[in-house]
Parts: sequence; structure tokens; C-alpha cells
Amino acid sequence: MRLALESNIFFWAIEYVATFCCGLLGGLCAVKKKYDFIAIMITVWLTGLGGGIIRDVFLGIFPPVGVSDKGLVITTLLASATVAVIYPEVDRLGWSMIILDALALGLYSVNGTQKALIYNTSGMTAVFMGLITAIGGGLIRDMLLNEVPAVINDRRWYVLPAIFGSVLTVFVTRAFQSGRISFQWEVGFEVLIVVCVVALRVLSVHFNWQVPGAVRRDRVLLPSGKKNSEEQ
Repeated sequence: MRLALESNIFFWAIEYVATFCCGLLGGLCAVKKKYDFIAIMITVWLTGLGGGIIRDVFLGIFPPVGVSDKGLVITTLLASATVAVIYPEVDRLGWSMIILDALALGLYSVNGTQKALIYNTSGMTAVFMGLITAIGGGLIRDMLLNEVPAVINDRRWYVLPAIFGSVLTVFVTRAFQSGRISFQWEVGFEVLIVVCVVALRVLSVHFNWQVPGAVRRDRVLLPSGKKNSEEQ
């Protein structure tokens, strides 16, 4: 069975661009840490392809796409060489990189979810696989560089759009698998899903939409255990 995004040359090209830009972001973090080129290259590779590697390992696909797809591996090598030279310019791209990172988030969440469904996972498992594909590379990058992962530290919408995209992809892919919609309609719906994910992420950054934290409480309903221990 075909993956809609992999069967569309436009999205195939965008996936390479997204991998390249994700790699640039990861490499920039390594450059700022003053690491050598080997460390930069490893960081770029894991940032761009780490999520897909985790997904494929969980699905029992060997070798994972991060080491078997020559085009994607070469793309990360090119990103490594590029960021090692033009890192000051990359650091100033600002919104362009945010948009491309959001595009990668949308593409990876849809693609990862589809791939899991093709390997006969449940819908819930597929959503987790889509989420892992979307955020796994950044998570590995931050842990590798001894930073608080952005998925935890950034309270703006990042995980939420990826989950949203993965859930919608489950419904669309199931509809295609059951014959209720054609392949062309599947591609069209997934174009819309990617656009929605990108829009949610970019708007959350622009308007500083944040995921709420724990409920603020000024009154504790249970008695203090400290007083009871002192009486004893």
C-alpha cells in the first residue's frame, strides 16, 4: 500500500527540505556549544532523522529509514556542511526556520502515523508513532546537548498540533483503507492536515498561545501531615 505523502512528488521534495532545515536547526545548536564537526554532523543526523529511527525500531522495521534512505542521509550530511559554514546567517533566519520546522512537524506526524497504520497497528499506537516521528529528533538533539527538551521547555503549542495531525491522519487513512475515499482524496485531506498543523504551530508562536500548567490552588483540602507527626 502506498503512503500518500511518499507518493506525491511535491511532498517528497518538501520532506527533504524539512529534513535539511531540521538538520540546520540541530547543527546550529551544536555550533553554539562550540562542538567539532563530527559532533555537529551527528547532531544534524539525529535531529533530522532521529524521530523516524525511533518509530521504525518500535515498529520492527530494520534497518530504520535513518540509515537506509541514502537520499535523506546525504541530505543531513549536506546540512552539516552547510551549517558549519553559514551558521551566522542561519541564526538570523528567524521566522523562516520556524515555518519550516512547523512544516516538518506536520509532514512527520502525518507520515509517521500512516506508516504505523500500514504495519497494522491500532489507531492509538499510530498516533504515538506519528508523534514520535514528529518530535523525536528534537528530543534526541536536546538530550544529546544536555538541554531541557524543547517539547517540555516550550509551553507554546508544539506537541498539540502534532497530536492533532496524527489523529486526523488515522481517520483519513482508515477511510482510504476501507475504500470510502480515493487515493486522490486522501492526498488532498492530508495536504489540509499538514497546513492545519503548520498554522497551529506558527500562530501559537506569533500570539504566544501556551498550554496551561497545573491548576493554581490556594487551599489544601487534606489536613497537614506535619502537625499529626509532631503530636505523636
